[in-house]
Amino acid sequence: MIQVDDVEVTAGDVTLLAPVSVAAERGAALVIRGRNGSGKSTFLRVLAGARQPSSGTARIAGEPIAPRDRGFRRRVATMIGLPPMAPDLTVFDHVLLVATTWLDDSDAAAALAHRVVAELGLAALGQRFPHELSSGQTQLFGLALVLARPFDVLILDEPEQRLDAEHVEAVVRALRARRDAGTTIVLATHSSALADALADQTLWLDAAA
Repeated sequence: MIQVDDVEVTAGDVTLLAPVSVAAERGAALVIRGRNGSGKSTFLRVLAGARQPSSGTARIAGEPIAPRDRGFRRRVATMIGLPPMAPDLTVFDHVLLVATTWLDDSDAAAALAHRVVAELGLAALGQRFPHELSSGQTQLFGLALVLARPFDVLILDEPEQRLDAEHVEAVVRALRARRDAGTTIVLATHSSALADALADQTLWLDAAA
């Protein structure tokens, strides 16, 4: 599903991502580890199409990465930083809006929105506005916005940020369910608990830097 060959990212004389090659099959979780500054987020941005590699190639489902292509956008969902949030929409309004955007069936969209909100422990917060959430709740809300749509590949940058152990476990359950259903997951994390629970393979960028 994912094939990366000798991808390097530089900015002038600065190496943001040392050359790296890796492949991930459908239904596998590739966990990216490494110290701050080793290029984890840069690697994810390359896969998401938000950053062009300086050299090397990356492909998803055998196709070049093309974020302006609707097929690519349908196939790949990402959370690299928190997604945009509207101050006048509730938590559930946001999640339902995402689901409705991607699904033609309004009943199916509503069912997906309710399921994702419940899955991440946000059901009781559904009528709150974004500014009424704690930092941990906001993190889960951001993840809900990403999960409330169809995708084949899920790219996440440190989804455990600001979460306590109980909520990290909720994230693990949600991601494991999607991996086991055939989603390819690529995530960067500093959490050994998250990595140990999900990783089918681990890429240490410290070693590549």
